[in-house]
Amino acid sequence: MRHRLTVRIGPASFRIGSAWRAPVEQLARLYAGYPQDDGIADFTVRLQPAGWARQWLRPSIFITGDHGLADAAPMSLAHGLLAAEMGMNLQMALGWRRHLLLHASSVEKDGRVLVMTGESGSGKSTLAAQLGERGWRLMGDEFALLDLESGHVFPFPRLVSLKNRAIDVLAAEVPGERMGPLLAGTAKGDIRHLVPRADAVARMAEGAPPALLLFPRFGHGPDVRAVGQAEVFMRLTQASTNYVALGEPGFRALTRFVTTVPARAIDFPSGEAAAAMVDRLWGELA
Repeated sequence: MRHRLTVRIGPASFRIGSAWRAPVEQLARLYAGYPQDDGIADFTVRLQPAGWARQWLRPSIFITGDHGLADAAPMSLAHGLLAAEMGMNLQMALGWRRHLLLHASSVEKDGRVLVMTGESGSGKSTLAAQLGERGWRLMGDEFALLDLESGHVFPFPRLVSLKNRAIDVLAAEVPGERMGPLLAGTAKGDIRHLVPRADAVARMAEGAPPALLLFPRFGHGPDVRAVGQAEVFMRLTQASTNYVALGEPGFRALTRFVTTVPARAIDFPSGEAAAAMVDRLWGELA
């Protein structure tokens, strides 16, 4: 395709090609601090017109690449940056086999990792982003990569996807140059991307052992509950995109994680309350 960029995020490299200039220019600005080269990439993402005339007339993007979803709905060119990010996540979800993938946020402190997983809207991405601005190393807000042999969690620090009210919360804490353009009216509401801190990018090859698993839930009064190992195992298999494909190595890796990492479910009404709960639980359990 005419416009393209190759970027490495954690252990994976992506070659993004687009029929339009704008999405690639936006990616290049936001990923300027990441390794970029023209070598052989692990995955290819293509943003192509949804029809022969849709490159010019009401431009509409169809996301494809090494892996794709034939029934995926096309997206507006105005949301081209989001389409590229979704394309990269799709390649990881469907094609990555070097680690057990958990749909989770993760942050590191003092050589140990906090993993947070939950449904969309649970607040895990916002909480991870806030912790990443307050002394923790952001390792990722989309996937936690669990090493099949060592059990360590490895980073995948892509842009953090902030939604709706979370946009203003983080915009008040970080410099404007680390915020992407506002993408209004997407299928999940307003979205704005946050560039992780420079240290998170510089150390994105450094894994660390997991020390605590949280199931956060935003919008409720403060509460902490223990979660049994059977429930944790079930919920993490549901949160993994490649658990079945990995077979026995995935089972062993997940079993080790579940039996060695303490887990809690937390409810919280605000980011400040959540950060205080995390600090307390980290001190008690990690």
